[in-house]
Amino acid sequence: MEKILIADDEQKIREMIKKYAEFEGYRTDEASDGMEAVEKARKNNYDVIIMDIMMPVLDGFSAVKEIRKTKDVPVIMLSARGEEYDRIHGFEVGADDYVVKPFSPKELMMRVAAELKRSRYNGEAHDVLKFEGLTIDFTGRRVYVDGAAAEMTPKEYDLLFYLVRNRGIALSRERLITEVWGYDFFGDDRTLDSHIKLLRRSLGDYSKFVVTLRGLGYRFDGVAEDPGK
Repeated sequence: MEKILIADDEQKIREMIKKYAEFEGYRTDEASDGMEAVEKARKNNYDVIIMDIMMPVLDGFSAVKEIRKTKDVPVIMLSARGEEYDRIHGFEVGADDYVVKPFSPKELMMRVAAELKRSRYNGEAHDVLKFEGLTIDFTGRRVYVDGAAAEMTPKEYDLLFYLVRNRGIALSRERLITEVWGYDFFGDDRTLDSHIKLLRRSLGDYSKFVVTLRGLGYRFDGVAEDPGK
């Protein structure tokens, strides 16, 4: 039975999420501030962490950053602010998903299920592709830009790997969200835009391979070569 850590300084929100999570069959634990969340994450193993941003003692951004130093557990951030800056900053510190308050508890549970599904995926046979100075190691979950390891968020990896696996194919925004995030998307698509922006920044000169298809979505344009060359 998967275990979820619910970190939010509002007791009513923690109780609401706990109610829906336990109905779905998950075990739950709670933290009322960021520091408590960090301490519990260090001492226990969780399958998903739901983290509010605006909390006392230590905010959610800082808490996720600390947790990421030792744990690779999926993190879903909660915030009353939906501005692009906040979303991007959340992804930069290592969040896997970002939910704006007020939110649907059912949707949140769908996102939790999607994160759990991805975390159980064990990968496939060793696979490395190279596009000029961009090397992508699918099995090792590593990306190298001109020989240097790229520092990317979990969702940047997921998005890039999906784009590359489907290189040369026009991918609609809806398809990317459904396949990469793993749930039926509710609301706007700023989450995808934010990750594309982060991904292009991480790829540097090789961001040229991620092509915007105006009015449709994106496509990865690149001819793979032998990584041993």
